[in-house]
Parts: sequence; C-alpha cells; structure tokens
Amino acid sequence: MSSLKPCTTYLTVTHPEDEGSIPQSVKTHIAEIEKNIVNTYARPPFILQRGKGSWVWDTTDRKYLDFSAGIAVNALGHGDPELAKVAGEQAATLLHTSNAFHHVWSGELASLIVRLTKRDGGLGFNPGADNGPGDAKVFFSNSGTEANEGALKFARKIGKERWAQAEEGRSWENSPKTRIACFANAFHGRSMGALSATTNPKYQAPFAPLVPGFDVGQYNDVAGISSLVGHDTCAVIVEPVQGEGGVHGADVEFLRALRKRCDEVGAVLIFDEIQCGLYRSGKLWAHSIFPTDCHPDIVTMAKPLANGFPIGAILVRDTIAQAMTVGSHGTTFGGSPIATRLGHHVLSRLSEPSFISHVQKVADQLEARLAALPSMFPDLLAGPARGRGLLRGLPFKNVEHPAKLVKLARERGVLLLTAGKDAVRLVPSLNVEPQDVDHAADVIESCLRVLQNQS
Repeated sequence: MSSLKPCTTYLTVTHPEDEGSIPQSVKTHIAEIEKNIVNTYARPPFILQRGKGSWVWDTTDRKYLDFSAGIAVNALGHGDPELAKVAGEQAATLLHTSNAFHHVWSGELASLIVRLTKRDGGLGFNPGADNGPGDAKVFFSNSGTEANEGALKFARKIGKERWAQAEEGRSWENSPKTRIACFANAFHGRSMGALSATTNPKYQAPFAPLVPGFDVGQYNDVAGISSLVGHDTCAVIVEPVQGEGGVHGADVEFLRALRKRCDEVGAVLIFDEIQCGLYRSGKLWAHSIFPTDCHPDIVTMAKPLANGFPIGAILVRDTIAQAMTVGSHGTTFGGSPIATRLGHHVLSRLSEPSFISHVQKVADQLEARLAALPSMFPDLLAGPARGRGLLRGLPFKNVEHPAKLVKLARERGVLLLTAGKDAVRLVPSLNVEPQDVDHAADVIESCLRVLQNQS
C-alpha cells in the first residue's frame, strides 16, 4: 500500500468476539476449562486447536495469523514437521535422566551455543574470533525466569567471594556486596528473585515484601550509573532491548558505561536476552552488534530456544563459571535429553546463514511497512516503531489505544500483543513469509483507520 493511503480492505469484523457471536459449544468448553484452572490470564473467547507455520486455527476452524508467536517463542512457527520428528525420536529414546548423570544432548547444545557466540560475536568475543575473554560455559534451566533467577544467584555468590578475596581476613559470609541494580520498565520474570528486578508495581505489589537489595535506575541514563552501581553492587541486570516494557533499545553508550562501571566495582553484568536474543534482533544476540567493551559477563536465554518446549539457559564467561562449584546450583528437569536435543535442532536451523538472511529480509520489510504508519495516522501514533529485527513496538499517544488495536486486529484474524503502557508489539515467527508480513501490515492499517474513526 502507498505510504499516503492506508489499506482499508479489513475495516469489517471477520472474527467476532461479542457475546452473541460465540457458539454455545465454545462457551461450554471454555467454562469447563476455567472450572479447574487458576484464573490468572485474560484470554479471548476462542480455543486454539492447531497451527501451521505462522497460522493457527481455533475449534470452529477460524484461521488467525499469529504475530505473537507464543510471546516470541515459536521461532520456527507452528506444526514444524522436522521438529515434530526429532521430538518423537527423542521421546522414544531417552526422555529424562536428571542431572545426576551425563547424557549426550546437553553437551551438544552447550557447545553449539558457545561456538555460535564466538562465530557471531557476544560475551566478549568479536564476530569470527576464536579467542576472547577465556572461554564460556552454559547452565540449563526450564524457563527464562529460572535462567534469570540462576544468573542472580551466580552473581550474589561471586560478589561475596570477590569481596572476601579483596582483603586478607575477610569471610564471604559477612560480605555487604550483595546489591543488584536493575532498571525501570524491566521484565525479568515472576519468581521472587526475578520479580524483585521486574520493576512494575502491577506485578510486584501483591507479593511484597520482595527479595531485599535491589536498586532501580533509569534505562539509558548514563549519568545515573555511578550512583546506582556502587562497591556493594554484585550485579547489574539489563535487557539490551526491553520487550515487555515497551520495546525500547539500549544505547551503546549506556551499555558501555555499565560495562565500565561493573569493572570498576567488581560487579557482574547480566544481559537478559530472553526475548531479544537468538536471532530475533537479526543477530544471535542483540548485543552482538556492539563492541566488546559493551559486552556482559552473563547472557540469559529461553523463549525460542526449543520453539515452545520448555528450556532456558545461562551463558557465562569462564571467570563466572569457576565460582560455581558442585552443589552450588541445580535443577531436576533443566537440560533434559529431549529439551536439549530440541534446542540443538532449533538453534542449528536458526543459525544457518540462509535463515539469518531470511530474518533480515522480512525484518526490513516489516520495518518499511511500519515506518509508513506515523505519517498516515499522526493523531494516533507517537512516532516510528521501536525495536530491531522481528521485535517491534508501535507507540501510541493514547495509552488506551494499544489494547484496543490488539482487539481490533484479533477481530480481523491477526494476533498481536501489547508492550508496556503505550505500544503494540509485533513478534512473528522468524520464518514468517513475506506475504504474511504484508497481510499483517494491511490489517493493522485498516484497524488504525477504524480506531481513528472511533476516536
């Protein structure tokens, strides 16, 4: 469509959600589901049943274009036959062992993560460099929240030991080096440690008191770093691109200043790349494009790693790994044979040069379509889309409009998400087809016209 004339093909509702349009069979089914499930989610009135590629179908066979991808999880889309084959093979071979024993696939996936980090850049390695700040190791968990929780534990232990080693006669048990710096609008998870770094009263307030020792700074505020990060700080945790917080990217100067300050005070720098990592930004890591003097000590990852099968991981520099001794951290299910084999399969495909080229191509296409919107709808949109690659946030002037647009799009067969207070988030599968990008953009343009007429 012309940048001066938005698409108006999808002004009419095709997937109605009003009470009178929902089949009684669906209402009954939802009531049965909700009878035994804790009511912690607000869900629309349909039931998804199957998926293929970037599309999903509900139990009435209505078709939706999925630009939520399970909240940035389904990198290879839905119903991938190769992934299904690998899952079946591994389930029939060796499903679970616990971490009391070695198995093949955890080592294979850890090796792949480290090898790709050296190839593509990150964690102190320049792209294509085999040498860097020593080497790197991986700890596997079951989710992003667990990965962040583990990273915070690693940092607390290291902080205490660094304090004790700095002066003869000190004991780590008495260390004051336990504080953790995080940032406004961050989202790091909902377990108590990760929640304490997730600076949103909506998530935190019902569960107070939280874990003590967290200090909150302003994202991209270079001037505030020296007072935020002190000698009693053991860790700084930050997202290179904030996802849930509104899709805001970190400035290179901000990350460089964080790295410098962490080195000055002996703090561990943690990058939460759970949503922005693993090629969603167009690179292996969102920080891969930055010089090594901006790189972290720890990277956490999860969402797309096994395309929906639960897995998370903590990638650490050797200097961090050395502090984690036998028994210092653990998990029953983390790094299981099936999770790590699926992760190895998914990451092997995501890291193929042809796949990376595809991600960049469709990301450029999506960026171009979104770039045209502010001039079409200057009264609605607060500016150009934020983010990188296939993690995009469309900012609105009215904070009530993102949720309204998500509903309008859903009623026209496109699934979107909100982000923060002011944005609509687009996180399609990384193998999304160009025609699907255009379809989603056309629907968004039509929905913006509807929203404009309603305002």
